[in-house]
Amino acid sequence: MPADTLTLIDNRTAKTYELPIKDGTIKATDLRQVKVDANDFGMMTYDPAYMNTAACKSRITFIDGDKGILNYRGYPIEQLDEGSYIESAYLLLYGELPNASQLAHFNGELLERVELPAFFDRFFDGFEQHAHTMSMWMAGLAALSAAYPESRKVLDATVRKEFILRAIAQVLTLAAYAYRRGQGLPLIRPKAGLGLVDNFVHMLFEKEPHPVLVRALDVLFILHADHEQNCSTSTMRLVGSSQADPFTSLSAAAGALFGPLHGGANEAVLKMLRQIGSVEHIPEFITRVKAGEVRLMGFGHRVYKNYDPRARIVKQTAESVFAVTGKNPLLDVAVELERIALSDEYFIKRKLYPNVDFYSGLIYEAMGFPADMFTVLFGVARTSGWLAQWEELLGDEDQKIGRPRQIFLGEGKRDYVTLENRK
Repeated sequence: MPADTLTLIDNRTAKTYELPIKDGTIKATDLRQVKVDANDFGMMTYDPAYMNTAACKSRITFIDGDKGILNYRGYPIEQLDEGSYIESAYLLLYGELPNASQLAHFNGELLERVELPAFFDRFFDGFEQHAHTMSMWMAGLAALSAAYPESRKVLDATVRKEFILRAIAQVLTLAAYAYRRGQGLPLIRPKAGLGLVDNFVHMLFEKEPHPVLVRALDVLFILHADHEQNCSTSTMRLVGSSQADPFTSLSAAAGALFGPLHGGANEAVLKMLRQIGSVEHIPEFITRVKAGEVRLMGFGHRVYKNYDPRARIVKQTAESVFAVTGKNPLLDVAVELERIALSDEYFIKRKLYPNVDFYSGLIYEAMGFPADMFTVLFGVARTSGWLAQWEELLGDEDQKIGRPRQIFLGEGKRDYVTLENRK
């Protein structure tokens, strides 16, 4: 049986190196021994955007993009959507699905902590009404760090657990408060006797939530709860590696999510569907996509080279929501666009399949959310995954403060020239 090593020959020096292979990887630091001479820093890998670099070991979420697989702690996402978001949050944090007693206790712990500190009653008054809801939500996350200075004791497991629970519960209240401020409406406090997601809908709209719509939001939260080492999760880990408190780390992760290439994709899909306008305009739009004039939003994914397993669930959820709210006329455009793209050799060859964002914006809009709330909803759901990843990071003995290397291509040593002698 061959040894679990990689033989590397440096043609510059004719030296041979044996690098150990573990879990299908080599350690990047093992390349440091590959040098031209004793003064050489050693070999590095150049991997912009981390296309093929593993920065951590994790037991939380598994993705096989070629096969369209997404599992939380081993459970397929297609099965977890039969449960609740609270179940998935518990699973991500603790590694196992809760029994009935554990679930009830966990739900109770969250509901006990859903109220924000008192100063949040006036916190959002400092923002203009037209401020983006995501900006206000991020500011609220950072403000929680000030509200809970105890949360900075991140090496204390008991303290971490307390503020993980507070964060999962209070991000919903923060989101509801930010939404109400953006709409110029008075704040609605949490209501006793409601579940976490039901309470969220109550604080948003001040009315008895329709069970179908609450269930749809619950499913969307499950689908968005974690997604391995994406941009925002990697940000959560990188900031957390400095032993920053969870709220500071969450605010940074939310900032990464705010970018249009990450959390803003479902809003871009809606904009695209409105630009198309009607089914008869789709062929012309497809022609423009192939010519490189416009982008097909909601299709393709950095990881998935197959049908995003979340997209099928979102499509089914959309049908149940529209049965209550009435069908959005853009749904016909979306369905026909999906049909054409999935049967067109141009898109098949490029492995462009619908992703989770393709239908989720239509659902949010049908439920009454403005477009600037879409990414907040994404962030609320992803908080449990971010915190699970943060907790795992702090317990990983291999981890140190994150500090990527660079390839320096700038000027060498130069002497300072006084202002009057510069050309």
